[in-house]
Amino acid sequence: MWENLEVTVEKTPETARKAKPAQDALGFGKYFTDHMFMMVWNKQQGWHDIKICPYQQFHLDPAAMIFHYGQGIFEGMKAYREEDGQMFLFRPLDNFERMNRSAQRICMPRFPAEKMVQWLKALVYLERDWIPTGPGAALYIRPTMIGVDPALGAHPASDYYFYIIASPVGAYYAEGFNPTKIYVSDEQSRAAKGGVGNVKVAGNYAASFYTQEVAQKAGYTQVLWLDACEHRYCEEVGTSNIFFVIGDELVTPPLDGTILPGITRDSVIKLAESWGVRVAERPIAIDEVFAASKSGKLKEAFASGTAAVISPVGELAFKDEIYPVNNGQVGELAQRLYDELQAIQHGRAADPFKWVVRVG
Repeated sequence: MWENLEVTVEKTPETARKAKPAQDALGFGKYFTDHMFMMVWNKQQGWHDIKICPYQQFHLDPAAMIFHYGQGIFEGMKAYREEDGQMFLFRPLDNFERMNRSAQRICMPRFPAEKMVQWLKALVYLERDWIPTGPGAALYIRPTMIGVDPALGAHPASDYYFYIIASPVGAYYAEGFNPTKIYVSDEQSRAAKGGVGNVKVAGNYAASFYTQEVAQKAGYTQVLWLDACEHRYCEEVGTSNIFFVIGDELVTPPLDGTILPGITRDSVIKLAESWGVRVAERPIAIDEVFAASKSGKLKEAFASGTAAVISPVGELAFKDEIYPVNNGQVGELAQRLYDELQAIQHGRAADPFKWVVRVG
């Protein structure tokens, strides 16, 4: 059904192209490239008007359904460039297939994931001069789908925009690869079983902002969410999956419907297992983590995600008590995982899992 879909390309005139930011001042998500990908869906035509075009604003009706009912999903991935000009994407098909699962969950149209990888490669190649080459830097890619037809009845939209924008980025956290401090919340909940915690829906993030603000005002970088039923079991850290090294075991919460099945999470598990590390995907109570911190069995904790890749945790805070992790230092496994993932993503290391896609 998607065999005949083709993309057209409209380039931004050279005189209208933006000045590129300094690589040492990128931040995260502050600058956007000259071009974007765009396509439209409706019931009559399916996916159509598929194009790579100049970066531009949308003109949406005030009654557009995304504004009222939040029918929006997105993904996050990165493109990397080496000094010799080689460019790489990391597991893009997995991201697009996950996005299709998100679309299905909230009644949005699916799209041709394999064709999307090819169209993304074309966009990245066109924007190749925007890909930074500094340590830890990359071109962050944000595919998004939103319901856009004007209607105030609570039902799935009939018209959708799918678009991809890209942004040159540095480190996600101000701390860089230094350990972060994490606030543990047992008051608010991120997701419940049967909900949409396991898909990348825009509303998941808006719902987390209040507690995130509480944590940041208290001096913490992110929130460790506990389960919605008992406020006992660890789930996610902000926008990332969480891992603990307890004794000789790497532990992470299971994919039981409340947390996002992270692409980086899966990569961490596969890499660690290939090194002979014992990995357990099991429920882990926050009391177990705190007890391990006090006894010295908690050797490391870190988060994983596309934006930060690996983010070591140096401290957990719950109510009025502080629980240190590895004396606030980067752990050996976290460092090894970060180094190896970065090397694979940049094409500098062997890729036994066939995760890397070359661009151009």
